[in-house]
Amino acid sequence: MRLWFTGALLLLLPATAAAAEISVQEALLRAKPAVALVVAEVGSEVIVTCPGRGEKLVRPAPFRETGTGWFVSPSGWMLTNAHVVSPAHRPPTWVADQQARRAVREACGELPPETLAATATRARVKLDPSLAVILSNGVRLAPAVTKYSLPVAAESMSGRDLALLKLDAADMPTLRLADSSNTQIGDKLHILGFPGVVLSHELLNASAKVEASVTTGAISGFKEDVTNQPVIQTDAPAAWGNSGGPAVSSRGEVLGVVTFVSVAGGDEGGIVQGFNFVIPSAAVREFLKGTDVPLDEPSRFNAAWYAGLGAYFSGDYTRASEHFAEADRLIPKLPDVRRVTAEAKNPPPKPFPWATVAVVVTVASLGAYAGMWGLSWRRNRYRIRPSEVMRLLETSRERPIILDVRDGATYAKSPVRIPDSRHITPQELETGVTRLEIEPTRVVVAYCT
Repeated sequence: MRLWFTGALLLLLPATAAAAEISVQEALLRAKPAVALVVAEVGSEVIVTCPGRGEKLVRPAPFRETGTGWFVSPSGWMLTNAHVVSPAHRPPTWVADQQARRAVREACGELPPETLAATATRARVKLDPSLAVILSNGVRLAPAVTKYSLPVAAESMSGRDLALLKLDAADMPTLRLADSSNTQIGDKLHILGFPGVVLSHELLNASAKVEASVTTGAISGFKEDVTNQPVIQTDAPAAWGNSGGPAVSSRGEVLGVVTFVSVAGGDEGGIVQGFNFVIPSAAVREFLKGTDVPLDEPSRFNAAWYAGLGAYFSGDYTRASEHFAEADRLIPKLPDVRRVTAEAKNPPPKPFPWATVAVVVTVASLGAYAGMWGLSWRRNRYRIRPSEVMRLLETSRERPIILDVRDGATYAKSPVRIPDSRHITPQELETGVTRLEIEPTRVVVAYCT
């Protein structure tokens, strides 16, 4: 009994593990709402004195840096790259110089390079930095930078290129940190973010631009940066704007944070795809130590969203719609929630259940064959072969009693007569006209057509 019970448990274990797995599509839909666009903008007022003219106040187009952030806690804690928020958090000197040059060109027109540089140097620049987080539903929030780990140098990002932001928000969608120490070369990896090529695409509308894009690849190496900090190399495509975005596993858990890409040398300096780098999640956990971030804080949005997706992918569209409505109440008008809600209300037609039909037909066929076999067995259960009759006649101490129960007409016309047999018609057997006195131990063999 114990062996049987253990065997049953072993049979159930694979089914339980398989039931816990989710598809890549469901995992990525779980993750996308937690990703947001981060915009660092530096406006300015510049007083310029053009050659031969007086002073002029100019407000040139602001400097803008975009990147990606993601919520690590539902109470408004967000992670991104330090170099994404750097222009607004700690504006470098080159930003002021760039704004001065823009103002000089706007106020003075085209000047010789030497004159342009000298005029920009004399300009008085007042910077107005700002930082914004834009959710995929278009809501714009103003974060505060609470922890900042500056890259070692602008030309060589470090493995701690991280910034922690705090927003005035609650019940936000969040991403869970995975254990990057368990990863191996070849493991699938998905980067979520806002690549500039999509953000600035002239054929996309404004709402499409603030919805995270997903690129897919694999882990291609484990490296160290110039400060000997560990980084993960991946061939998943990334571009400017992906910085700070989460690199998630096929279960939607964060394996790391995109930190820098590879740039070709020479005048072009384009991004070389297939050689991008990610800060491992172990380094993110280390960065968050000593902060007020509650990593295990439950998210009501996640609870509703995950339950809805689970019901949706299992085909229970009514229950899915109920959970999606709760998710939309908590954070309205997220594109993914609206899209999947619409699909749940108008589900695709169910495919013809060929597998079920095949099972039913097979069971019905087996039942029919079993019924025919049963009828045949019932009809023939007392039949005996002629060879067996001869064996009984030759070997038995008491010879079997042989009854010829052919009807009278057939018996009269047939030349076949069984030796030592007694003829009784079927009518006589049915009516009981003829009384047979036979010992209970004697074998009786009836012959009929």
